[in-house]
Amino acid sequence: MLTSQPLTVTQLNKYVKFLLEEADALRGLCVAGEISNFKNHYSGHWYFTLKDAGAAVPAVMFRESNRRLGFIPQDGMHVIIRGRASLYERDGKFQLYADDMQPDGLGALYLAYEQLKERLAAEGLFDPARKRPLPFFPARVGVITSGTGAAVQDILKILARRCPASEAVLCPVAVQGAGAAAQIASAIALFNEQQAADVLIVGRGGGSLEDLWAFNEEITVRAVAASRIPVISAVGHETDVTICDFAADLRAPTPSAAAELAVPDLADLLGGLYSLRSRIEQSMLHDMQSRRFALENLLSRRVLRRPEELAWASRLRLDYASQRLRDAMKARLIAEDARLSRAAARLDAMSPLAVLARGYAIAMKGGHPVTSARELDPGDKLRLTLGEGECHVIVWEA
Repeated sequence: MLTSQPLTVTQLNKYVKFLLEEADALRGLCVAGEISNFKNHYSGHWYFTLKDAGAAVPAVMFRESNRRLGFIPQDGMHVIIRGRASLYERDGKFQLYADDMQPDGLGALYLAYEQLKERLAAEGLFDPARKRPLPFFPARVGVITSGTGAAVQDILKILARRCPASEAVLCPVAVQGAGAAAQIASAIALFNEQQAADVLIVGRGGGSLEDLWAFNEEITVRAVAASRIPVISAVGHETDVTICDFAADLRAPTPSAAAELAVPDLADLLGGLYSLRSRIEQSMLHDMQSRRFALENLLSRRVLRRPEELAWASRLRLDYASQRLRDAMKARLIAEDARLSRAAARLDAMSPLAVLARGYAIAMKGGHPVTSARELDPGDKLRLTLGEGECHVIVWEA
């Protein structure tokens, strides 16, 4: 027979929850396992089971925590979860509450890499139209990398050798481990705020995928894409490709190559200038010689040696032209005079005066010429026009 006061189920679950949450060992847990039964709830919370070969435990990761991750877990992915263990009172269910999650192993890292790259590409962060040309002769080159690695020494040496006139501005940051991505992103933002450089080199030396992971995190990639200063991504060796490479304005295969791409080689520029000056001098000399030859050729011509001959020739051509004009006018006058004479002869032949001169007369009655005897009556008075003079007559018989 029970002698103590019984607990309610609610009291029991609250008590167990209290014990679990008060246990220091269960507050900052790091648990490794495989994801299964993953569910991305419409609320944004993630529900899943974390299991290994011998056991399984329910887990939840609320939206406020999972939104900071650069990947979405999938069934079968091995992860490391940081969080706490507690009890869900309503169901009396023991479960993990995840505050952070990291892929465990290269396979999971590659999956996270591909997921983030695909998502940012869909946003247009890698669009070639966003990429800007590098300045030809930057006054200041910003370098964001570890202050103690071999990469920074290579970069600074090459910058000093190739272009001593360009100032190198170093902002040392952590390039791997916790907080490295945030430091890199903050350095990029600081260079932009202070307008402290004309071009940025962001990178580090080679390493494993885990070592280079800070350059695959979303905060770093977005900082590179948002930079108003052109960015050269120089991470690892030639075969290493990070997501920052896609967001940068230019990818360099190595940090040393980035330094060579950032500034021109002054020795090459000076050599080019000397070559250009030599070509200009040769061109000017050739042009002067050509012009001198042309001038001497002009001066040797007779028209310049005896310019009066040009006037004589012109005067002679004018005389010839004047004579041809006079001859043409004379011929035209003769032709017109002959044409006029022929017209006058034709007119003279048709003149009534010529008819009268041959003995004919014109009879006029009342101011009108008489052309028929029927027009006359005895006693009519007529005026006769003869070849020479006029007379008046009276019709005797008609």
